[in-house]
Amino acid sequence: MANHALLNNIDHKDLHIITQRGAEYGDNQMLAVTFPAEFRDVQACYPIVFRKTTDGLGFEPVALFGFTEGENLFLEGDQWQAMYLPMMVERQPFLIGVNGDELMINIDLDSPRLSRSEGEAVFKPHGGSTPFLEQTNSLLAAIHQGLQQTPDFLAALLQYELLESFVLDVELDNGSQNRLVGFYTINEDRLAALDAAALATLHAGGHLKSIYMVLASLSNLRSLIDRMNYRHG
Repeated sequence: MANHALLNNIDHKDLHIITQRGAEYGDNQMLAVTFPAEFRDVQACYPIVFRKTTDGLGFEPVALFGFTEGENLFLEGDQWQAMYLPMMVERQPFLIGVNGDELMINIDLDSPRLSRSEGEAVFKPHGGSTPFLEQTNSLLAAIHQGLQQTPDFLAALLQYELLESFVLDVELDNGSQNRLVGFYTINEDRLAALDAAALATLHAGGHLKSIYMVLASLSNLRSLIDRMNYRHG
């Protein structure tokens, strides 16, 4: 069970957050959820693909860091080797809580990033928010706003049947065989076959740009394979 609590300056007055990277802090993950507003930054570093949501009823876009569960090919010790850190990684251990129309900051009490002395202080000695907490609040607000765009984007992809499953077979230099399955991407043939009215509708909804960001991001699969070869060479 997740152990989430509403952040407050009484129960968490001495709370510090360890912000350095590392597998011991939960960074050994193969992917992170992303959203259209973040695609421009994400596609510069990572492949963007889609997976089915945990309820199996929909899809969500993710930034890919590795080919197997628990594998992050961008993580070398305490260094995250990419220019951009996806927001859903950066936000840890904070989460967005919703109370009516009000957004609240929740915290994962089981996160290894929590400390009483090490890292960034969350509250000032007399209870006010530190600059770190203000920055976190802005980050969570950006994530919340960005995630609101995802359903419309995915509805457009499904309306025009633009999602297709794919399998990526990778043979490493050491001869080992690896397969990436369970993910979806944009069907480029169907996209190319859309008529002007469909393209205009996608463009008016702001979705066409996002689609091309996803397609551009797939060039990062090559560098991901190169990282895998280096890791397993």
